[in-house]
Amino acid sequence: MRGFLSSAVGVATAAALSLPLALSTPALAGAAPAAPAVPEAPASPASPVSPVSPAGSTQSLPLVPLGPAAERSPSAGIPGMSTAPRLPETRGLAAREVEKFSLVGVVWDDAATPLHGHVQVRTRSARTATWSDWQDVETHNSEHAPDPGTPERGSGRLRGSTAPLWVGESDAVEVRVQAEPGTAPTASRGTHVPTRLPTGLRIELVDPGAAGPPAAPDGKNTGAAAGSGTPAGDDKGNTSAPAPGMTMGMTEASMANVPLAPLGSKEITALNKADATADAVLAGEGSVAATPYIGPRPKIVTRLGWGADESLREKAFVYTNTVKAAFVHHTASGNNYACADAPAVLRSLYRYHVISEGWRDIGYNFAIDKCGTVYEGRAGGVAKPVLGAHTMGFNTDSMGIAVIGTFTTTGPPAAAVKSVAALTAWKLGLFNRDPRATTTLTSGGGNLYAKGKAVKMNVISGHRDGFATECPGKLLYNQLPPTRTTSAKLQGR
Repeated sequence: MRGFLSSAVGVATAAALSLPLALSTPALAGAAPAAPAVPEAPASPASPVSPVSPAGSTQSLPLVPLGPAAERSPSAGIPGMSTAPRLPETRGLAAREVEKFSLVGVVWDDAATPLHGHVQVRTRSARTATWSDWQDVETHNSEHAPDPGTPERGSGRLRGSTAPLWVGESDAVEVRVQAEPGTAPTASRGTHVPTRLPTGLRIELVDPGAAGPPAAPDGKNTGAAAGSGTPAGDDKGNTSAPAPGMTMGMTEASMANVPLAPLGSKEITALNKADATADAVLAGEGSVAATPYIGPRPKIVTRLGWGADESLREKAFVYTNTVKAAFVHHTASGNNYACADAPAVLRSLYRYHVISEGWRDIGYNFAIDKCGTVYEGRAGGVAKPVLGAHTMGFNTDSMGIAVIGTFTTTGPPAAAVKSVAALTAWKLGLFNRDPRATTTLTSGGGNLYAKGKAVKMNVISGHRDGFATECPGKLLYNQLPPTRTTSAKLQGR
């Protein structure tokens, strides 16, 4: 992402905005925060804080105008003198105390409207009471999203959004969003108008909550609903009942991974190459003999293992026909997390995707943390061709793997890259795909290719191969060629 206010116009704008921005950062006391000085437009009503602990919460706060917004045109109407340009539109939120949160992102009303501008936040640590420096939030516009024409895309709940940013446990925030300096072309006659920000800008403050099933009103964990199915068997023929405290949604999500793991398992155990071939039957690809090149199954932490609140997502699972390709992503949420924090990061990403962006579930099929731990993403079964929302226009017949972090200028940890190779060797092997090969996907539109166009892709591709984006970051993207080779070797090719 370009640096904030990199142009000469941006520097001039910074000078004009320095006073209001400086005044918006007072030392905060323990008293309740004051309301913003400038009211939000009626089109963006305030949203309540969504249900809390242990499932987490989301605070949604409107961003209001900051700094000079009037057009500077003292020479207007004087022959021979041009009108001075309008300063870039700026919105934000003055420093204020809020309920605790750990992840931030900015959303707006129309998912089809791009945000041409710069987003920055700074937060106050709940542990040390110190403010962070201003941090850039990546303005990835619509590149991770459901495909056009799908029910998930047409739900009416989708919003435009930035990438989420993990900031750790915080209790105060300040935000500024500035439109890019200059003008943008209009649809009629190529005329230009000042760049504007999307309508309905809001800051989303996400608390991941604690891991575990939500509490019932009486304070007791809710059990599995009656009629949720008979006890399921594992891959050795053993049966198991739902774990105590499992909700109906948890039972369904866990059942989708049987017989890879018993119902209620927090992880799916690793298997060697010979034993993992049996997973192909569960994937629906026919006999084991038809798919001989399957890598060892890596250990996978299930949704129950990382504490997914199954009441957030839509109930049904949606599948595609097969898995032809794997798209590698980074979450662009920053690298400032410990491996022990990864489940909380995932719970925050999940809430952001569903509550803030309006998706049916977390967008990625899998996630991998900096220590190389593999996590189940979208519900429906890790061995099955679950339709995700990771690479707009190419979600059908593919899977999305997100490495937690930002790898534009920071190299990905070796453990994470190794796990990408291991995961693809197993999952692509279930569908008889050679990681070194190419395949053909049909574009669903909304990306670099027209809807319906057949596009040749690497079986292991980066997000940027199908969309104009930096994802998965240059330094992770550069690791994909050796990853393809390693993945194929793990399959025995």
